[in-house]
Amino acid sequence: MQRSLPLGLCFIMGILMIIQFFSPHPISQQFFDTIIKWIRIISAFALVLGVRSISLRHIEAVKRRKSGFVYSIFTLLALVITAVLGLVFGIGPKAPIRTIFNNILVPLGATMFSILAFYMASAAYRAFRARTFEATLLLISAFIVMLGMVPIGNWISPHFPAIAEWILSVPNMAAKRGILFGVALGVIATSLKIILGIERGWLGGRR
Repeated sequence: MQRSLPLGLCFIMGILMIIQFFSPHPISQQFFDTIIKWIRIISAFALVLGVRSISLRHIEAVKRRKSGFVYSIFTLLALVITAVLGLVFGIGPKAPIRTIFNNILVPLGATMFSILAFYMASAAYRAFRARTFEATLLLISAFIVMLGMVPIGNWISPHFPAIAEWILSVPNMAAKRGILFGVALGVIATSLKIILGIERGWLGGRR
């Protein structure tokens, strides 16, 4: 019963949502709006469970003095402080939580992406070595696109921006759509496995 009920609900809701997607009837749209409201309610409970899970995990790390437990302390402090500030002062434009977000979280995110740029440059350097015909095409295309996106490219030749735009809009878009088709097929296959009860990992414990 503990597994049959969730599997049955998953199957019924999955089939109903598939039918709803292809039905423009007002009742179908109302059903979709109701489900979205229920998803928000369930997400609120899931947030509570997530906060409890992360709190217990880091509290356990602090108690056992595990490697890096200092980061667990900062995580717990950040969790408590932001939650209290948000509940007491709200999330308005001048609320303290906005100040924390703009002056701490945003710079940290910018720092992370700045570091990521160096990893991307390193990966590009290794990938752009013209050892094969495909790598040579990648090198030439990347060189043209980079020149077309900076002012010096337009100064060298006014055709560089147009060529770069064509590369991004035609060959790059074709490859991107192929990847998206593959991702979409993977999502469909995984969804069908979950709806039909073939994939049961989301139930937790042993499958």
